[in-house]
Amino acid sequence: MELAWYALLGLFFAGYLVLGGYDYGVGLLLARGADAARRRAALNAVGPYFLGNEVWLVAAVGILFGAFPVLEGELLAGCYPAALGALTGVILVTAGVQLRSRPDSRWARAGWDRVIMVGSLLAALGWGVVLAALLQGVPLHVDGHVAGVTHLFTPFAAATGLALVALVAAHGAAFLTLRLPAAEADRLRPLARRLVAAAVAAIAVAAVVGLLSDRVRAAAQRPAVGVLLAILLVAALLVARAALGRGRVGVAFAATATALALPVVLVGATLWPYVLVSTVEPGASLTVADAAASAPTLRLLGWLAVPLLPALLGFQAMCWWIFRGRTDGRAPVYW
Repeated sequence: MELAWYALLGLFFAGYLVLGGYDYGVGLLLARGADAARRRAALNAVGPYFLGNEVWLVAAVGILFGAFPVLEGELLAGCYPAALGALTGVILVTAGVQLRSRPDSRWARAGWDRVIMVGSLLAALGWGVVLAALLQGVPLHVDGHVAGVTHLFTPFAAATGLALVALVAAHGAAFLTLRLPAAEADRLRPLARRLVAAAVAAIAVAAVVGLLSDRVRAAAQRPAVGVLLAILLVAALLVARAALGRGRVGVAFAATATALALPVVLVGATLWPYVLVSTVEPGASLTVADAAASAPTLRLLGWLAVPLLPALLGFQAMCWWIFRGRTDGRAPVYW
């Protein structure tokens, strides 16, 4: 039962990275020097899905709190600065998107656009550092508590955070080539290809730093699986770049979505059966079974999750079906 809940936690967080990832990618692309009309068009493209995408984060946090209370306590304590930065970014993006069109002033709207850019950067960077902290281990002591946050400030954490920023930007660009009017999408495709290439380079750097890191090598329980999944991630990005070159934007978006889901799978599979690997006391490492709630609690939560998952998937599918196709400037959104 613990494995099922662990897989469900991974599914929801990976879904959040894929869906929220293009929100943040579009937010980052507001910095590319486009005029006010193009910035609004980009936000209108993501508008119908924006609030629904964040539900996946709420669901993932709910599973973390309910099904893995021990993991929740130590993960948030040990990754407090990164998690706080990521959640601050989520709040800034939400506030910026909701409020940018309330004022009439062009300068005020430009200010809210900058808030969205900063929030998108914080969200992507913060979640990247959290994933890196899991993969390189944490200072978990025999008393069951993580001491300090200095483990977040390592070359591998920085490289992974920047790699996720690059990956999110590429995903956002692929999304816009799928949603914007054809003429604007064609104009954006060369930039999207360059961003995908930058993401490949950033991931390669993070992989090399990880392979050279004693902490990452010591924490990895299944290093071969981690290397294989990293290769698959790069392969997905190469598929996306080739698809963009051929104008197959749907394939490109699916490929970048796959690439954004794979880091979550990589962390979970590489560390299994552990969720937190101790860098100071190997015997203190926390397994999935140790981190999970009691069996009766998991069964009770199961009755809540059974209707939640199909409802969430159905809502997401409905949104994509209703708002399928390219935008035409007539969507009734206000940001």
